Amino acid sequence: MDSFKFENTEWNKFKHLFIRQEIPAKTILLNEGKISKNAFFIEKGCLRIWFNNNGKDITFQFFIEEQIVTSIESFKTNQPSLFTIETIEPSIVHSITKTDFQTILDQSPTIKAQVEKLTFERLIFYQKLFLSRIKDNPEKRYLDLLENNPEILLRIPQHYIASYLGITSVSLSRIRNRK
Repeated sequence: MDSFKFENTEWNKFKHLFIRQEIPAKTILLNEGKISKNAFFIEKGCLRIWFNNNGKDITFQFFIEEQIVTSIESFKTNQPSLFTIETIEPSIVHSITKTDFQTILDQSPTIKAQVEKLTFERLIFYQKLFLSRIKDNPEKRYLDLLENNPEILLRIPQHYIASYLGITSVSLSRIRNRK
């Protein structure tokens, strides 16, 4: 996925619309069931999105530096979010309101095109994730994660990775030990 940077880009013109926040680890930025009022641009740190499934949290995506995260459907339609956004590490994010974000899109065709590209990349990621959950076994999903996002495996606690892969931490340990 493309990254986001303020410096030396069209985004710099709108830097004043963002609020820079230093946030501790394990901080909820958006609760499942609440309406998303902000998008978050990650300067430093790692976040995850997860949902509650019968009392068990299921992680389904991670975000790191220079990525954008929000509950897109909630942010765009004012419907309750289908998931929670939480920091995993101490993080620095730049938040922007829906109104200010729309102002940027209205005033900058360059940024509007970039956001459209990012949205399609996210859609493609979700399609691949969905198909992987259907056709690939957990070991194949782990190997794909290792190949495509090795930094995730170094930064994120094992229980979140196991949740992301749809397995237990014990099963993840077994897969790792075979490698």
